[in-house]
Amino acid sequence: MRNILFCGNSKVFGGFLTAMLSILMRTKTREPFHFFYLTMDVSHLDADYTPLSESHVRVLERTARSFNKENDVTKIDVTNFYMEEFASCPNEGCYCSPYTLIRLFADKIPQLGDKFLYLDADVLFNRDVTLLYDIDVSGVEYAAARDHYGKIILFFLRRFINAGVVLFNGAECRRTGLFEKSRALIKEKKLPFADESAIVRAGTRQKIISQRFNDQKFLHADTVVRHFSRRLFYLPYPHIANIKQWQVDEVHRIFGYTEFDDIFAEYGRILDEHGEL
Repeated sequence: MRNILFCGNSKVFGGFLTAMLSILMRTKTREPFHFFYLTMDVSHLDADYTPLSESHVRVLERTARSFNKENDVTKIDVTNFYMEEFASCPNEGCYCSPYTLIRLFADKIPQLGDKFLYLDADVLFNRDVTLLYDIDVSGVEYAAARDHYGKIILFFLRRFINAGVVLFNGAECRRTGLFEKSRALIKEKKLPFADESAIVRAGTRQKIISQRFNDQKFLHADTVVRHFSRRLFYLPYPHIANIKQWQVDEVHRIFGYTEFDDIFAEYGRILDEHGEL
């Protein structure tokens, strides 16, 4: 069983579904997947911060099992963990959302096992997930690629990574206390990149992998994961745009991608089948 971890709320369901489809449609392995979705209700901070709904979970589960009846989907509500650990902490109003912090509860989820792949909701696999998942992480806490912009701006911080795609050695992380130490840092003071900064600072051993496993700007023939994170555009004037893969028309218009059209077609079919979600 290959364990995949996502974190987020109802607003990124489109990301959860398209990312899952890209894994299932680009992968040849017969080994089943277990998709975990950590979510929570912090609507007291923002009306949009509502948990992944049961109807969303049913669609994700039905989709996963349509590819392999042994695939599994588990939703885990971590609201209580969050309120106990991070409520009113210095990083609660971090640059993205509180949902970026909840991957740091991974050690509290024993079902994740000794190896799991964490993914942000805004990713699509262009090639087989096993190219990433089968990377050897023995003796390290995790494997990740450097941040596309951070590797230029923060070139002197050689250990800094983009935490949107991280292959974790769960056993080693539990042994070293990586997540526990990261949570402690989150509660101490405001960090420049919140959970990313905490993971890097708390870590003891990491493996830096190729940018093709977390390409935040381009799509090449050998790109395994295209990460639709915020991106700097120079034309028609310098600006930052945040185009997500479930904004299919924008992906076609701005990026001109056709490589994911089979995924987008299946995504549209599922939405049509289930109506308004």
